[in-house]
Amino acid sequence: MKTIFSGIQPSGTITLGNYIGAMKQFVELQHEYNCYFCIVDQHAITVPQDKAELRKNIRSLAALYIAVGINPDKATLFIQSEVPSHAQAGWMMQCVAYIGELERMTQYKDKSAGKEAVLAGLLTYPPLMAADILLYSTDLVPVGEDQKQHIELTRDLAERFNKKHNDIFTIPEPRIPTVGARIMSLQEPNKKMSKSDPNKKAFISLLDDEKTIEKKIKSAVTDSDGVVKYDKENKPGVSNLMSIYSILGGQSIAEIEKLYEGKGYGDFKMGLIEVINNKFNPIRNRYNELLESSELDDILDKGAEKANLVAGKMLKKMETAMGLGRKRK
Repeated sequence: MKTIFSGIQPSGTITLGNYIGAMKQFVELQHEYNCYFCIVDQHAITVPQDKAELRKNIRSLAALYIAVGINPDKATLFIQSEVPSHAQAGWMMQCVAYIGELERMTQYKDKSAGKEAVLAGLLTYPPLMAADILLYSTDLVPVGEDQKQHIELTRDLAERFNKKHNDIFTIPEPRIPTVGARIMSLQEPNKKMSKSDPNKKAFISLLDDEKTIEKKIKSAVTDSDGVVKYDKENKPGVSNLMSIYSILGGQSIAEIEKLYEGKGYGDFKMGLIEVINNKFNPIRNRYNELLESSELDDILDKGAEKANLVAGKMLKKMETAMGLGRKRK
């Protein structure tokens, strides 16, 4: 069985776009692969964080992983900072990386642009991401297009390490979803849905209540045509809503077009609201059960124990390959 590793930062709201682009697929992948799902809290501190808010977000994200359908008996769920091998291996990968290639990372350039001072961690976090992946002999990493560059760097660092020190790393491949990878803003349908959007009407959170979801969908941008038809170029708003309907409701685009033939956007939006609430209500209910429960702590303890065991073995191989520590007789 091939191994998958994925990490999500605990940086607040998980949007409908995050769910469709990542978490929904994780639920499907856990049945076919050996999966490690990591809450990458050490990546979160590459930008300033409020410690109470960060702790809250870590627990919230863990509860959401389980609430959406991750089965801890099938997949390993853990918090990055509870597995010290990540930070240790991250430093070792920094010592394999070149400053020039880190400075070329698009996300570093975007996040550092116009800033008077930038934390060193923002520059050096790609080697930590590489360590996250390589510690588990990962075959596939599910990522969006925006993270593909980091996987390419991970591959370069792994190959460099293998050639210079010892051939111990599996070279991972990116797994970029073909459907539902880009859910767009409800207000600007030519822009990707983002939790950092200052317009709260632009995205739906997994934890939005029914009334909030209804308001956001009703105010979603469409067009003056009034015809429920998929045309990404000429009808981006409606096409985006139809994609959401299709993925969450399990109906094809053609079936949705037929269902709303001769009907207006009002009927279509009410149908979409029902589809979203039918999918998200059970997730919210399970999330609320888990959030302050000992069950969640048990799951995270078990995940950390397994991850520490697997990552620790690879870390020892890395240390031996680089000549660190004492040689044991």
